[in-house]
Amino acid sequence: MRITVWGARGSVPVSGPEYVRYGGDTTCVEVETAKGDTIILDGGNGIRPLGNKALAGKQRDFHIMLSHAHWDHLLGFPFFKPLYRKDSTLLFTGCTHAQQSVKVFLQKTMRAPFFPVDLQEVAANLVFKEECPEDFDVAGLRVKSLPLSHPNNGYGFIINEGRKKFAFFPDNELAYRHPGGKDFKDYAKFLRGVDVLIHDGEFLPKEYEKCTRGWGHSMFLDAVRLAVEAGVKHLVLWHLNQDRSDEAVDAMLDDARRMAAKAGNGLEVDMGRAGLVIDL
Repeated sequence: MRITVWGARGSVPVSGPEYVRYGGDTTCVEVETAKGDTIILDGGNGIRPLGNKALAGKQRDFHIMLSHAHWDHLLGFPFFKPLYRKDSTLLFTGCTHAQQSVKVFLQKTMRAPFFPVDLQEVAANLVFKEECPEDFDVAGLRVKSLPLSHPNNGYGFIINEGRKKFAFFPDNELAYRHPGGKDFKDYAKFLRGVDVLIHDGEFLPKEYEKCTRGWGHSMFLDAVRLAVEAGVKHLVLWHLNQDRSDEAVDAMLDDARRMAAKAGNGLEVDMGRAGLVIDL
């Protein structure tokens, strides 16, 4: 599988010279399977350039999985151009969240007075599979799910292709258990042996201890500790803070890599950034 990051920013999109290297688009990841299918994880505004790329090529069928219904994971969806083409099919495999079903919360984002085109009026063929067992299939691949520790709930996923495992946990607070979420040890057990893990690592310890505990996001060094304990091979830190400049993100990455090197298990660490491609 090929994993392509289209947006890794958290909360709101940002722009400016201080955000060039890591980008300013919010959460969206493309997974291309060995058979050529496309799985899209989350619909932040990173999904907009992904849609433009798809229309420039021949891709017309898309499998879409949404981790949860917060705005930064949905705000790009109405601007996904395949949504407005009759030859496109969007297949949603989703879990029931606190915000009701995937179909319902997408309808709410695309209705007056918030958006001029109702979801029921788009040209694409929309197929909703509204269930979320612990194991299910998407595009012929086996997927496992586990609840996020995050306000208003949500789910993280492990996508399996052959012997390769990719995990997506974009918003997950490891030092605080939200209702419905799991403990650190539960996430470490679930993620054991994963090849690539995308995991929330938004905050510095001083930020977390001062005012952001309970907001639904992890300290970045906790995410490194999780990856080390779970035996993950490659960690991508996620949900970059909207005020975090390229230089500040670089400093976090340096600290994360030093911690990983000290652990001595060969963990590779990157920061999420638009344009990052990982082949498994």
